[in-house]
Amino acid sequence: MEGLHWIDGIVVASYGLGMLALGAYYSYHQKSSDEYFVGDRAMNPFLIGVSIFVTVFSTISFLSTPGEIIKHGPVMLTGALAIPIVYAIVGYLMVPVYMRHQATSAYELLEARLGVTARCLGATLFMLLRLTWMATLIFFAAQAMMKMLGLGPDWLPVVTFVTGAIAVSYSSVGGLRAVVITDLLQFLLLFGGASLVVAIITYRMGGLGWFPTSWNPGWDTQPLIGMPTERVTVLTSILHGTFWWICTAGSDQTAIQRFMATGDAAAARRSFLINSVAGLGVSLLLALVGFSLLAYYQDDPERLLGSTIENDSDLLFPLFISHHLPLGLSGLVVSGMFAAAMSSVDSGVNSITAVVMTDFVERFRTQKLGEKARTRASRLMALGIGLFVVTASSLLEYVPGNFLEVSQRTLGLFVSPLFALFFVGLFVKGASEQGAIAAAAVALLTAAAVSYWEQITGLPAISFQWILPSSVTAAAITGWLLRKRSGATGD
Repeated sequence: MEGLHWIDGIVVASYGLGMLALGAYYSYHQKSSDEYFVGDRAMNPFLIGVSIFVTVFSTISFLSTPGEIIKHGPVMLTGALAIPIVYAIVGYLMVPVYMRHQATSAYELLEARLGVTARCLGATLFMLLRLTWMATLIFFAAQAMMKMLGLGPDWLPVVTFVTGAIAVSYSSVGGLRAVVITDLLQFLLLFGGASLVVAIITYRMGGLGWFPTSWNPGWDTQPLIGMPTERVTVLTSILHGTFWWICTAGSDQTAIQRFMATGDAAAARRSFLINSVAGLGVSLLLALVGFSLLAYYQDDPERLLGSTIENDSDLLFPLFISHHLPLGLSGLVVSGMFAAAMSSVDSGVNSITAVVMTDFVERFRTQKLGEKARTRASRLMALGIGLFVVTASSLLEYVPGNFLEVSQRTLGLFVSPLFALFFVGLFVKGASEQGAIAAAAVALLTAAAVSYWEQITGLPAISFQWILPSSVTAAAITGWLLRKRSGATGD
């Protein structure tokens, strides 16, 4: 087929209308602002676990994982070996500490342990992180959609607006329950869409002959251990996976808000286990998508329709969706791609709204808002945040690199400083507010130095996989050195 058909458009439109209907349903049945933000703290751990996964998964992962494997090779997948380590650290060391506090915003914990300045800094870093994250994934989703529709760059503002508008609308009115339920549907859709691609390629190629049995000559050299300038190695993939998940689960409102919604530490731990299993399953599935697409295009280069494996690896998945799937099924897989985008946008909008209302509006407002006024203000704020993100997404075209590298080098600037505040505040005995803030500053400077080493020094670039390990380590050392010799002990 030649591009998306109008029938595919009906499938995608039906999906979007369904998400809006769910948001309206949960908005009608909402009784309080506490339900809007944390689901009355009694939500199912399975639903919460799936929601955590799809929140941090996004279109970037949906497109970049096959693209990474097509162009560079499969070593990035060894990061999955970090899952048992991460589960043990997050589930048994971190979750019990966080769940002792029944908070709406994760950053309330920082004020309790460090002070109001640390709380405001943490909330601000989180907002910068998630605003950048949402803008990045909307930009990449719009790029993929333009590739499928054959549109030029002038269409970017229109496509980004449409991409973000639906998720912003239903999350702003439906609250956390609408977000979590739609996250489950979106998980099933993106998993089903990726499975469909593998099944169709297997059928067209007459079996599983597409599965690689040797190292593809077009892939990079990806050793077990290498120099810091080596783009990807087995060691750094494991280190990056470990640090990224610990930082996210230990400092990101989108994760901690969901832990709080389960009610107790045991349920929160089960939700993180579900998240880990879902992450492993989807990573392996998208690896199969990458392997199968590579073999499919190499088998007949005419299928590339003018694109190249070397220069367009991130866009070969959407190219297959729009030009090589049967009529109607393209719309289903496109919906899966949008599902990956919406699952992060809806969660980000809801979480940022919770942080703004809790850490700034209500923290410094002398007169407390009534329940109806609080809910109404939260919904209006969510709409404003969504509009800002959609507008800012067009700026990402000026950041060089493929989907994976752009996201890691951009977001890495905020992930480690945010986690530094929590690590020092909750786990370093005798921590001071000044020490925690200094640790966050060191983390930010280290992350920036690693991310843009080549631009700063003119020397070969350091792998993006070293951003989090180096910056978190530097922050931990700083926080420990600046601790009080006597004082409050950590939990």
